[in-house]
Amino acid sequence: MVDWRALKKLTNPQAAGDLNAFLEKLPQRAGKTMLIMAGAAWALAGLSGLYTTIQMKKLTEVRATLQEAKALQPIVPVIKDAPVDQKEIAEFVDKITKIYDGLSIKVNGSAIVISADSTASFGQFREAVGHVQNGGSGWRVAVDRLCVGRECEQHPLGVSLKISKVSVEVPAEKI
Repeated sequence: MVDWRALKKLTNPQAAGDLNAFLEKLPQRAGKTMLIMAGAAWALAGLSGLYTTIQMKKLTEVRATLQEAKALQPIVPVIKDAPVDQKEIAEFVDKITKIYDGLSIKVNGSAIVISADSTASFGQFREAVGHVQNGGSGWRVAVDRLCVGRECEQHPLGVSLKISKVSVEVPAEKI
């Protein structure tokens, strides 16, 4: 609720005269030392307000520059390896086992293990590895283990190929 009487006192033409009389008598009542201290406090408050305003302006400009730089950064997709369904790998192995009958081709989790008992099967071994490389749609084939020759422990020809699919995703913070 508005106190109309108080408002009427403040807008009275006599109020300006009362303020002027108060300010003229202030040095005698408060003392010059207190006035100097009050003036110094007001000056310090004014300077800190000015400094804060200038710093806020600079901060706003830096923030705008940073946002502009972020807007110019391209969105870089993230490439991830996704596992391939083991059923899909097993079906592929069943199909190529019939083609390369001189080799042992097995599924080991998400990997295909190809081995041969003789180095005479190298041509067929090489073609089987190439077939797996071009196998499924979107497959990413990585050589996990490869052994060719007399130094191999169990079979003179052996390779373990890890199978995964490539997925390209947009980073979450850019969406």
